Amino acid sequence: MASSTVTSSPSHRPPRPNLVFRQLRGQRSPAEFAAAIRRAAREIGEQVSCDARYIGRVESGEIRCPNYAYERVFLHMFPGRTLTDLGFAPRSSVRGRRARDADDTPPAHTANPTNTTSETTGAYESYETRDPNDPHDNHEESDVLRRAFMTGGGATVAAASLGPLGLAFDAAAAGRPARRAGASDAGALEETVRRIRVLDDRHGADGLYRRAAAPLRAAYALLDAGTTRQTTADRLYSGAGELAISVGWLAHDSGRFDDARSHYAEALATARMNGDAALEAHAFCNTAFLARDAGRPREAVRAAQAAQRAARPLGSPRLMSLLALREAGGWAGLADRVGCEQALARAHALFERGPSDADPEWMTFYGEAELEGLEAQCWSTLGDWRRAARHARRAAELQDPHFTRNRALYTAELADDLARGGRPDEAAAAGMRVLDLLEEVQSSRIHRMLAGTARVLLPHRRASGVSAFLDRHASVPRKA
Repeated sequence: MASSTVTSSPSHRPPRPNLVFRQLRGQRSPAEFAAAIRRAAREIGEQVSCDARYIGRVESGEIRCPNYAYERVFLHMFPGRTLTDLGFAPRSSVRGRRARDADDTPPAHTANPTNTTSETTGAYESYETRDPNDPHDNHEESDVLRRAFMTGGGATVAAASLGPLGLAFDAAAAGRPARRAGASDAGALEETVRRIRVLDDRHGADGLYRRAAAPLRAAYALLDAGTTRQTTADRLYSGAGELAISVGWLAHDSGRFDDARSHYAEALATARMNGDAALEAHAFCNTAFLARDAGRPREAVRAAQAAQRAARPLGSPRLMSLLALREAGGWAGLADRVGCEQALARAHALFERGPSDADPEWMTFYGEAELEGLEAQCWSTLGDWRRAARHARRAAELQDPHFTRNRALYTAELADDLARGGRPDEAAAAGMRVLDLLEEVQSSRIHRMLAGTARVLLPHRRASGVSAFLDRHASVPRKA
């Protein structure tokens, strides 16, 4: 999306509720309507990070016009209607400048076999999330932050190289004198976190990590700049903490454990400074996962338990379920089968309570597939290969296709469990599927898992399919 350098006089009118959109939702809850929108998006090859909060922002009038990805989804859901028929304002009226043909015409939605462009083309809605009553929330500042967080060259993301990610830090923004941050800055920060998560879901962390460091610096610069409103300050602290966790995860998944630990600690400190229990629970959750992967299982247990203490007042059974799984992973690392089984039982019982409006936005990845995948990892750590393979296979079968990295991860787990469980031919077939997925995914973690599987299969080269897998795996370029 092109950015503007032309300012306009901000409107002082309060947001006008979108009653048409509210009527279209009908008797469905905001979370149910958001789920329907995500399903409709998948039907046309889009991926939107729609949740109950987004629905609330639309219905309240905070989002006056959706981005192009949402526009395509809404017009697919309600054929024959225009955006104005759905209660939205014309796009030209919310951009703060005269419409230009090249910018105000939605780009053609062409089929892409790698499905990599849908959430990265015109995905930012900074001009739709302005606080008209914030004197510091002017269009020029919003535009600088849009460049700092969201733009960076081309509109597409190449599957192999991840191309221009739109996450480059703008040197001009870095050199500008500090000014008070506004609501649009908080919106830019939140959207950056969503985009990083979407790109990670599809491509893995390796091509993202270094590009994500600049937005993180910009986020903490916003905190230093301060704001005139406590609600905006809270959003900025939460957004900066969530971005630190996202960048920490990119470091974690790409094997940079020390960097990940530092980013998670930064997020935890941000949570503690702002009294943000949800952010604290998330930071401890990821710390537990990192400790398990780094061979510190006792720390994993303690961090997972700390996360559960922080999360208990939040009222999200699904979050508590995930945290119980993090604890189970730590017990498995300590070879404590009883402790692991007890934590797994809690995780399943909590999961069965179903989703709720209290579930954090970052937990969109946590469904039945992730539950099965994390349980598979526990049984694998305990050396129960047959049970691990059963859960890993189910995880791979259940995973939503757009979570490409997780499909590769679960299938790699399956290949390793089958190899160690004495089923080399099945392991080789699963390994081949992982290699196919690695054409789209860049994850050092998955590469390491597959390399371990290859070592286990070396003595079984004569088994059906093993030689072909080993040869193909050996031909995959190794990262420096």
